[in-house]
Amino acid sequence: MPILGLEQLRRLADGDAASVSGELGVTLSSEWLDEVRILAGLRARQLAERPQDAPWLLRPIVRADTHEAVGFLNFHREPDERGMIEIGYTLLPAARGQGYALEAVRGMFAWAERRPEVRYLRAAIAPDNERSINLVTKLGLVHIGEQWDEDDGRELIYEREVAADGPR
Repeated sequence: MPILGLEQLRRLADGDAASVSGELGVTLSSEWLDEVRILAGLRARQLAERPQDAPWLLRPIVRADTHEAVGFLNFHREPDERGMIEIGYTLLPAARGQGYALEAVRGMFAWAERRPEVRYLRAAIAPDNERSINLVTKLGLVHIGEQWDEDDGRELIYEREVAADGPR
């Protein structure tokens, strides 16, 4: 999953998927662009202000056989002072229920667990999003509380500690 750089994020936010698609060698459909456009703008502004967040930010989820982006994921920022990182992900409707999100989130978590600054993995999920709740619990996250998100409303918080003897 390639990380999207600042200029690529800006172009996506401006509606230009074609140039980014060519650079990545990945098909970025108009449907994918519609889903990612607002987040790309947010992450571009974030990256301009906080370049240290770069390795943690937006990546397309790409089918290996077709090189087509079927979703995207990212951590919200670099690990906080506690060593916690929070993941977010979206799949296009046609790609749901086929294991793409599980594979992508598992891969991102494995990458993060090798980073010494990461101590906790987190996901905040809408209470009615059963697929995401099932996904994170399969990956060992447990429900630890809830929060109110200004954009998304009530969210359930799932988290797990990175094993001290786990991948590094």
